[in-house]
Amino acid sequence: VCPRGQRTDDNKICRECIGSPDRYDWLYLGFMAMLPLVLHWFFIEWYSGKKSSSALLQHVTALFECSIAAIVTLLVSDPVGFLHIRSCKVKKLSDWYTMLYNPSPDYVTTVHCTHEAVYPLYTIVFIYYAFCLVLMMLLRPLLVKKIACGLGKSDRFKSIYAALYFFPILTVLQAVGGGLLYYAFPYIILVLSLVTLAVYMSASEVESFKDLLVRKKRLVVLFSHWLLHAYGIISISKLDKLEQDLPLLALVPAPALFYLLTAKYTEPSRILSEGGNGH
Repeated sequence: VCPRGQRTDDNKICRECIGSPDRYDWLYLGFMAMLPLVLHWFFIEWYSGKKSSSALLQHVTALFECSIAAIVTLLVSDPVGFLHIRSCKVKKLSDWYTMLYNPSPDYVTTVHCTHEAVYPLYTIVFIYYAFCLVLMMLLRPLLVKKIACGLGKSDRFKSIYAALYFFPILTVLQAVGGGLLYYAFPYIILVLSLVTLAVYMSASEVESFKDLLVRKKRLVVLFSHWLLHAYGIISISKLDKLEQDLPLLALVPAPALFYLLTAKYTEPSRILSEGGNGH
């Protein structure tokens, strides 16, 4: 077993991690940092309702909490006091699950040599979630108590209660599926951004560009999905070859445009009426 901040080399000797995370590593950490923020925003919107004018302030507070948590996490990571971190390079999926490869030389005694081979990509996420949770518990209840007057007493803190549920879920997800998420997160982002955009547009009954312009909130949601979609494309391509990869970003608006152009042909009431006329 290697001490924290070290991993074995090809000769099975522990070497200190002196490298820096590459672009893909930072994109992965960005994805894991975005998860609680997106969930905060979703539940704030879900529970704020139409009566409350406090949703915007809660959104800004959630962004502030997650941003400060990210900065503090980087500052307390090695080297302490700097916004950059040192790391070991991820070589394969099994690097994330060293606990599954404890050897049993005589098939009786297990030699425990579990260590963080992907230092610090595995544990830094847990540290970040802990800071997010602490900051939320310090800031949000005071804010919600003062400004959420449009909501009933029981509804005010529901977005905070939701966070107390999803933070343990995110922690377990990272603990069990950290390595799988590392390799799959660009495709997860693309699929989720497509599905949630289609569901939102359908639920909001957006069928044309005019429907989008009626409310600013719809444009904000649209641009947010476009940013996520661009993030997914950048994560897949890694922007290794700019002349080939940058044009792919032109595909970002394509799903929304396709939806708007074809929505009128898939209107359920129209399909039902045409079916009735056919009979």
